[in-house]
Amino acid sequence: MFRQTNDPGEKGILYIVGTPIGNLADISERARRVLTEADVIAAEDTRHTRKLLNHLDISTPSVSYHEHNRLSRTAELADRLEKGERIALVSDAGMPGISDPGEDLIREAVQREIPVVPIPGPNAALSALVGSGIPPQPFAFIGFLPRQQKERVRELEKWRLTPATLIFYEAPHRVLAMLKDVESTLGDRQAAVARELTKKHEEWLRGKVSECRRWLEEHRPRGEFTIVVSGASEEEIREQQTEELVWWESLSLKEHVEHYIERGHRKKEAIQQAAKDRDVPKREVYNAYHQEDEEQ
Repeated sequence: MFRQTNDPGEKGILYIVGTPIGNLADISERARRVLTEADVIAAEDTRHTRKLLNHLDISTPSVSYHEHNRLSRTAELADRLEKGERIALVSDAGMPGISDPGEDLIREAVQREIPVVPIPGPNAALSALVGSGIPPQPFAFIGFLPRQQKERVRELEKWRLTPATLIFYEAPHRVLAMLKDVESTLGDRQAAVARELTKKHEEWLRGKVSECRRWLEEHRPRGEFTIVVSGASEEEIREQQTEELVWWESLSLKEHVEHYIERGHRKKEAIQQAAKDRDVPKREVYNAYHQEDEEQ
C-alpha cells in the first residue's frame, strides 16, 4: 500500500493539470500557479500548449508526451520525478488521462510511489452531462468508440442494458455513423449532442437519437462532439431478461452461435455466449457447431 501525504519527501510530484477545453478564461488560478512553478510541462502537443502558456505569460519549458512516444517518454519522465522534479501533465484540452496517453505516466508514478496531485479543471464529458437534461447519475463514461462499424456495434452491445446515462466522444467525420449505430443497437433513446463546448460556436442538440442524427445529416457542422445518451430503462431490462429465457429454445446449436456472429461477435465469443445461455460446456457447443459444418 502507498499512502500519499502533502509531504512528497525526496521525490518530485506529478501534477495532473486540467486545462481549458475551448475558452481560455476557464483556466483556474491554481492551474496557472502550478504551470508556472513546475520544472517542466509534459504536453500532448507542445505547439498547442504553447498557445495557452503564451496567453498566460508562462515560460516553463515543455516536452512532448503523446501516443507515439509514450513508451520511451514515460520512463524518462518518471526518472525525472524520482530525482525530485515537479512535472505538470497536460493534454490538448480538459483533464489528462481521459482518452489520452496521460494515464500511462500516472500509473507509472503511482507504481513508483511518486505523489500524484490532480489539479481540477474543465472536462467535456461532465460539462455535456450536466447540460444534457438527461439524469446525470449514475453515468458511465465510454469515450471514443472503435472506428470500425463491426467493432463499434460490438462495444455498444456491452452497454445496451446498462441502467446508467452513457457519455461518448466522437470526431466530426464519424459522428453520423456513430449515431446510426447507437440508434440501431441501443434504440432511439433520449440524447444530447454537444458541439464545440465552451467555444464561440458552442451548440446543443437535445432530443431523440434519430432527431439529432437527421439534423446533423442536413447541416453537417464541424467540430468535436460529446454525446450523452440515456441509459436502459427498467422496462427494457425486464423485456430483455424475459427474451433471454426463451429466445434461443427453437434454435439449433449452430443457429444459436450464428445469431451472435451476425451481431458482430467473433466465433470464439459466440460459442462462449451460446454455452453460457444454455449452461453447457463450451466444448459441447464447439463440437456441435463444427460437426454440423462437417456433415454439410
